[in-house]
Amino acid sequence: MNWRFLNGKPIMPDNSAAVNLQDYRFGLRLSERGSVAGIGDGIALIRGLPTARLDELISFDDGSTGLVFQLGKDLLGAILLSQSQGVTAGMSVQHTGRKLEIGVGEVLLGRVVDPLGKPLDGLPDPDFSQFNPLEAAAPPIIERDFVKDPLYTGNKIVDALIPIGKGQRQLIIGDDGIGKSTLALDAVINQKGRDVFCVFVLIGQPRSSVAGTIETLRAAGALDYTVVVVAEANALPGFRYLAPFAGCAIAEHWMRLGRDTLVVYDDLTRHAQSYRELSLLLQRPPGREAYPGDIFYLHSRLLERSTVLGLSSGGGSMTALPIIETRQGELSAYIPTNLISITDGQIYFESKLFAAGFLPAIDIGRSVSRIGGKAQHEAIKAASARIRLDYLQFLELELFARFGARLEAGVEEKLRHGRLLREILKQDRLEPLSEQAHLAWLLAYGEGLLNETPPEQATERLHRVFEQLPDSGLKLETPKPQWLGKLKSWLSEAHEPAA
Repeated sequence: MNWRFLNGKPIMPDNSAAVNLQDYRFGLRLSERGSVAGIGDGIALIRGLPTARLDELISFDDGSTGLVFQLGKDLLGAILLSQSQGVTAGMSVQHTGRKLEIGVGEVLLGRVVDPLGKPLDGLPDPDFSQFNPLEAAAPPIIERDFVKDPLYTGNKIVDALIPIGKGQRQLIIGDDGIGKSTLALDAVINQKGRDVFCVFVLIGQPRSSVAGTIETLRAAGALDYTVVVVAEANALPGFRYLAPFAGCAIAEHWMRLGRDTLVVYDDLTRHAQSYRELSLLLQRPPGREAYPGDIFYLHSRLLERSTVLGLSSGGGSMTALPIIETRQGELSAYIPTNLISITDGQIYFESKLFAAGFLPAIDIGRSVSRIGGKAQHEAIKAASARIRLDYLQFLELELFARFGARLEAGVEEKLRHGRLLREILKQDRLEPLSEQAHLAWLLAYGEGLLNETPPEQATERLHRVFEQLPDSGLKLETPKPQWLGKLKSWLSEAHEPAA
């Protein structure tokens, strides 16, 4: 049934004898109505509606909705938010006076939704009681706090050498198909039991990749505390443009309630391409690589909303892991340089390492975390203090040794230790480690407990140590001598042939 309004109050039309006309007041009422001047490729050009505002919802006579995206002198451009085939030139358009919002809350946990909050998993519509705008101002500085608590990804290289803190924006960058999304999945899976709500945003991905990601999260039990926001490759460009803002709005609601959240944007390269597509369709002046001039502002206003709030503002946090794609490792391309300048560090994936079998293929020399060290636990920080430098020196020595020069005994020893460390740093996908396991391998390597171990056997021995940790009672705060005593005992047992 269609509802109408009298003086702002809803009434039932037509056959309703219950309509109370005593509240009706005669008077002049003005309303704006525009018309569709052109339609195509998910964009509608509207003539009229002179008081329309950016990001305002508008409605078409066939029931379709759009979002005002550009204000021009004669025409305004709108993103279509529905795939209706009934929108045609000349159709009437009118204001709604509302901003685009998405339903938020714990009813979304375990669900797969589109950027408007509509379910894509075949389950009933969520019963929302609260809504958040997709576009919102970033928290002011006075509401923010310092990054001080670690967010563990379960990855040896990241948690030990490129640490991430809650509220940080850490870029994951590299060529296509070398493990960026896998690292993000590991990070989400590792939040199980840590009271962190996760939002995984899939932008412009093919349906097979979307299904694989959802199934991986479900199999690992991570979907229970995760929301998946999907805008597939065949979706309207407006949906792909709105997807990361929808994911951010969902996580921001929990952050304001004092919860810790993690948002993965996979990936912002496709998001930038969608924005470029919309801008070119609306004939905006193209700039470098045909992107519009405000492409930097597009991602900065999104990522600046990720932070850690002070206790007076709720005390929650939103950690962002944006993923960006490079071509042939080119870091100086337009979008990668923009994202590097916005974020608090980057994890760089190198295709040559991937081809050589070093997985995850993280280039430790080019990766950095500018503020994560402030949040790293003191025990892990102390144990990993020299490992990064030792590994980088080993890489230089190994390159020098390829020339076949005669090496001193000390150089040979450093090369052997470096090869051992390289084997230790390798890690299988979807096998995140606890922080206790990180401290265990750091101490075992740093204190020389693995010096007599052949590099090819180091991983197996450490896995047998990791199996002992859950029942050992060892914590990060446990004194170092107790750690070393346990590790020596376990490694000596692991040295014996398995029964």
